Amino acid sequence: MPELPEVETTRRGIEPHISGKKISELIVRERRLRWPIPASLESQLAGQEILGVERRGKYLLLRIAKGSLIVHLGMSGSLRVIAAGSDDALKTHDHFDLVMADSTRLRYHDPRRFGCALWQAHPVSEHPLLAALGPEPLAEEFNAEHLFARSRGRKAPIKTFVMDSKVVVGVGNIYANEALFFAGIHPKRAAGKLSLARCEVLVAWIKRVLAQAIEVGGTTLRDFVGGDGQPGYFAQSLQVYGRGGEPCRSCAKPLKEIRLGQRSTVYCTQCQR
Repeated sequence: MPELPEVETTRRGIEPHISGKKISELIVRERRLRWPIPASLESQLAGQEILGVERRGKYLLLRIAKGSLIVHLGMSGSLRVIAAGSDDALKTHDHFDLVMADSTRLRYHDPRRFGCALWQAHPVSEHPLLAALGPEPLAEEFNAEHLFARSRGRKAPIKTFVMDSKVVVGVGNIYANEALFFAGIHPKRAAGKLSLARCEVLVAWIKRVLAQAIEVGGTTLRDFVGGDGQPGYFAQSLQVYGRGGEPCRSCAKPLKEIRLGQRSTVYCTQCQR
């Protein structure tokens, strides 16, 4: 599943090609995504100028004057920019094209159809999918004090806790594994047992790991490529995720892999306490 760095990479990839341009039409080939594409979406978008492309958690927000198109990539979705005059052939799971007045196209591809394309009038933050989201992980609002306060009395494993979008958005499975390794924190440790000092270390590593992943274009996972069609390269520096049974890069002890909250969790029994 594309996680926050992959979505941010997509945002950065597509924004220069569509921001400031007028939408000519929306061509929908398949409405049956996770939630059906609204029948009114074509008329909502036609003739409108894209003022910018923002991200909230794993949602992309294409802003126009009267609202935003909310796009989620789901499990296997991607967006690619097709220049005017390109002979880029349609693929089986290309579900819609957002066509600009200059014939540039933003094409949505999603084999599993778990993504979405929804409309929300201003303020977009009131949409049910966005209203309850926690702070952005790279924002000042996400700090040790926030994590410490929210975790008091919570028995949930810290890995599951930081992946809760109501606590902080966008800390997906890959990056939770990595941040906990660097912070030296066992993924099964109860969230409420972390001291403020350990929360400071964990928050710092969550920010650092996500920032590094964004810098290199995210992690390549099966179908994911950025908006420019290029893969991410963070996978080359993964310390624990996907490396169960392999030696820890720090102490050489074999990494342990378990299921936690139905997600693959890899950690070092010696380096993480």
